[in-house]
Amino acid sequence: MDNNRLLRDVGATVAATAASAGASWAAYNYLNGQAAEARTVIPHRTDDAPNGDGIYLPDGTGPHRYTRDSTVDLHLVVFGDSTAAGLGADTADQTPGVQVVRRVSAETGKVIRYGNKAIVGATSKGLVAQIEAMLVTRERPDVAVILIGANDVTASNGIRSSARRLGEAVALLVENGAKVVVGTCPDFGVITAIPQPLRSVLRRWGLQLASAQRGAVRAAGGRPVPMADLLAKEFLAKPEHMFSPDQYHPSAAGYALAADILIPEVLEAIGEWGPAPLPEPPEVSESVEQNRLVSRLRRLVGRPTDQATARE
Repeated sequence: MDNNRLLRDVGATVAATAASAGASWAAYNYLNGQAAEARTVIPHRTDDAPNGDGIYLPDGTGPHRYTRDSTVDLHLVVFGDSTAAGLGADTADQTPGVQVVRRVSAETGKVIRYGNKAIVGATSKGLVAQIEAMLVTRERPDVAVILIGANDVTASNGIRSSARRLGEAVALLVENGAKVVVGTCPDFGVITAIPQPLRSVLRRWGLQLASAQRGAVRAAGGRPVPMADLLAKEFLAKPEHMFSPDQYHPSAAGYALAADILIPEVLEAIGEWGPAPLPEPPEVSESVEQNRLVSRLRRLVGRPTDQATARE
């Protein structure tokens, strides 16, 4: 999603929630003003993420061009939004999907075909369409990685309906023979380009969505990975290193950290992790300023409810 639209939608989300929660118009106007302020800080993005589709070999080479005569051991596909696509990376090798594929290939000795079907600006509404567009060509991934959720928070999509759509997408992939790993909604609290207290409100909604996503993914047979819990501390400690110049999307280093978190789940999903238990996720980090204004506005605005789905 381009950042002007993102922050415009933030204003719409705040308005809808304010009306349903009975928040004062003063609170709404204050938060909406902050969204306008943030629009002047976060630049408009019109570029696409680098394309790394192709075949990757255990010796580290690739991408090699895929043809119908190519022999591969595993087909891994990424679906989702701009983070899944790798927007903010300078090269394909820096995108999270390619980093996952290279590491998995090196760890397992498998020849892996990689494809990225993610769309910049996507929400859960378009996720099934991404998958169906692939299935109609009779392509079937062995492993699917999904990163989705941030745009649902900023686009007035209800939490329950967003999580349900994600579950439906996971179920569709599982029915077609894929192992599915899902990185849930990230932590808006680390995006300092969004001013407080708006950042606190978005963070709260995002964490609630991530929780709902975990349940939906598990119920559909997928493997959820709590990205907000696992990434926030590092992004807060070194924002200039972890974010790309737009101050919103991750940098190469940020994507490398995300890939490090996804790789154990991908290896476990394909039976290649080994006897050791998977890493345990830490507690959710506290990344929001705890001041009176933040606390008051959080109580006033509450969370986005599925009343917003009346417009979907």
